[in-house]
Amino acid sequence: MGFNEKAHAYIAAKYYVHLTERFGERGKAAFLHATRYYAEQRGRRMAQRAIRDGQPLTYETYCRYGEWVSTEEIREAGAANSMTVAEVSPDYVMHIHVCPWHEQFKEMGLAEAGVLYCSDLDASICRGFNPEISYRTLQTLHDHDYCIQVVADAGLSEGQTIAKNPAGLKSFEYHCAHSYWSYREVAVSVFGAEGKELSDKVLRDFEADHGREMADILKSYEGTNFNVI
Repeated sequence: MGFNEKAHAYIAAKYYVHLTERFGERGKAAFLHATRYYAEQRGRRMAQRAIRDGQPLTYETYCRYGEWVSTEEIREAGAANSMTVAEVSPDYVMHIHVCPWHEQFKEMGLAEAGVLYCSDLDASICRGFNPEISYRTLQTLHDHDYCIQVVADAGLSEGQTIAKNPAGLKSFEYHCAHSYWSYREVAVSVFGAEGKELSDKVLRDFEADHGREMADILKSYEGTNFNVI
């Protein structure tokens, strides 16, 4: 398999493993900080595109300017995101029943990492997009039968569907590279040479499980400014 949702989850999971094994609770705090750092960058890119296009920073725009869609190989495997809408108004309430990120963390035996990652990721993306939107994850698939995500006063209507703007979509190659380099940036900033060594281990793990070619592609994104479009 190539760059996809599960490869993306793998990178975060490996950072969690190495950060917590070496630094314990400090490593866990660094992991959560890096997750937020990564996610807020993503949300800010979405906001920049929306502002460029003259769109308001509403939740509807947030949905329209999301940067990814399910990959074909994950859809074919039956592991693509599956969500039902439990409530529309006043708050938009989503129940997520299938998620490839959950599957990857589960396969790696890292439910605790999955809870920490998934409890904060979407809220942080939304915060980067517009901190005035209240986005909360109340429970996750890692320790419940389904995720519950709630957007306060989302302003959507019953049965409304929102197609993503194809101009804002990024490949999972890009998303995986963004994940690797943002976690690495935080690890090196916090832990110095030990953070660099730890990040090199994550890359070696990735190469062992995904191949030299994909690892080299991740390395090729060094120096990319993921804050801007």
